[in-house]
Amino acid sequence: MNIFSLPRTPKSILGTRRITKERGKPVLDEQEMQLIEEAIFESYQERHSVTLTVFNPFDDEEIKGVVAAIDRQSRRVKLVRGEEDYCWIQIEEIINASI
Repeated sequence: MNIFSLPRTPKSILGTRRITKERGKPVLDEQEMQLIEEAIFESYQERHSVTLTVFNPFDDEEIKGVVAAIDRQSRRVKLVRGEEDYCWIQIEEIINASI
């Protein structure tokens, strides 16, 4: 019998996959939110590089760049990572920021 034709049980299938659990977004207090907003504003005003930690239910993402625009109405920031590489990030999804 060929190994490619062996039947797979649900237990063996689960054993071969990485099982990850979705987690909830941490609740930030007022002081933590203020520190994040200050780092964003400093990056915007001084054109300093900032590292933003963006919440993801499975694995947080760290993104480094310079804040080029702040959209107050939509509560998002434009982070430029290179000459033509940028992304818009919702401020509510940022859980940490450091200059």
